[in-house]
Amino acid sequence: MAPLPARDVPLIQSLLRWFQRKPVPIDDALWQQVCRQCPWLDALGTERAARLRRLVGIFLQRKTITPVAGLVLDDSQRLMLAALCCLPLIEFGAEGLHGWSELVVYPEAFRVRRDHVDAAGVLHQWDDELIGESWDSGPLILSWADVQADIADPHAGFCVAVHEMAHKIDALDGAIDGTPPLPRDWQRQWAADFQQAYDAFCAQVDAELETLIDPYAAEAPEEFFAVVSEYHFSAPELLVQAMPAVAGHLRRFYGPVEAALR
Repeated sequence: MAPLPARDVPLIQSLLRWFQRKPVPIDDALWQQVCRQCPWLDALGTERAARLRRLVGIFLQRKTITPVAGLVLDDSQRLMLAALCCLPLIEFGAEGLHGWSELVVYPEAFRVRRDHVDAAGVLHQWDDELIGESWDSGPLILSWADVQADIADPHAGFCVAVHEMAHKIDALDGAIDGTPPLPRDWQRQWAADFQQAYDAFCAQVDAELETLIDPYAAEAPEEFFAVVSEYHFSAPELLVQAMPAVAGHLRRFYGPVEAALR
């Protein structure tokens, strides 16, 4: 193997030092306070809570949390945001934090400008109001008001932080398609089961039938994965009833849902 150019060595050494930095220490009292305030965290068993706490320390070391539009976040609120973003990574691990560096937090739902050129070459522009967004190789964006609403009603089927983190995990293999990085055999079974469930769900939505899962999941395979991820944490029994095969994969991927939340 050819030696690295001398100019690249300091950069690589700097990157290695950055990744080898110790996780940010978390004050015990502050951690306990945040866990008590969030049912998803408070329900975790001792071992999984310890894993989450270490992930949160890594998150705080690697990510910048940027409140915008006049929002001010105190230490406990920043810790809460980091914990919710790391909740889907308890089994997957810190590899799920790769590929982005900033969490942007708005006070409430925010507007983004969209544009699309159709097949005829006509440019269409419109405004979307969002409560969360995950940019490809860019920041993760959340509405603080909606994060708080999710915590206040933890069984409603919604968790915007989990939804957007599912997109980040999905993107790790280079394809945003509703299938995260998995061992080959599991990936094949996941893809088959999710496709079958997605097709059946889209048929229900197209027929204007009432669905147990939010119809937004029919928008695209990647949105289906993100939405059912929310249900895994916030309405697991409903997900099992609606899509047992999908629920089984998510239990294996994210870990069990603690009994206190069932």
